[in-house]
Amino acid sequence: MAALPVLNQPPHRVGALLDHLTRQMRLRSEGVLTPLGIRPRHLLAMTVIRDRGGIAQQALATTLGMDGTNVVGLLNDLERDQLVERRRSPQDRRRHTVELTETGAKLLARAEFALATVEDEVLAALDGDQRETLYQLLQTAANGTEPVCAETVTDC
Repeated sequence: MAALPVLNQPPHRVGALLDHLTRQMRLRSEGVLTPLGIRPRHLLAMTVIRDRGGIAQQALATTLGMDGTNVVGLLNDLERDQLVERRRSPQDRRRHTVELTETGAKLLARAEFALATVEDEVLAALDGDQRETLYQLLQTAANGTEPVCAETVTDC
């Protein structure tokens, strides 16, 4: 008996696959970040600070989609380990700017090198062109969304 065609079949849904890959990436990433003494949220903040050449503390909170109070705690962690430095803004003494220290820049480079290995493991089934296509598609999707965080979420 011949199989009947399926009409109105929905397109492939990617949420579950993205979730699975994200979990694989997160578990392995935590495994290489923990020995370095940082967590994924520290890494993200340090990357933004480096890529912006320093950033106002409030702008960092907005960029990360985090409550300002949670960003203060995150920066306290990084400052305690001398990975970032907060300074009063010369334009507005009520505001702080955050910059990566030399120690922070070196640690971030080590973390990124370790994470490249993790990414190679998780995405081993894709060749270079496929990985570049995946990157471009994810970048397009990410640029089209706004961060959505509940007020109680600290790791958004």
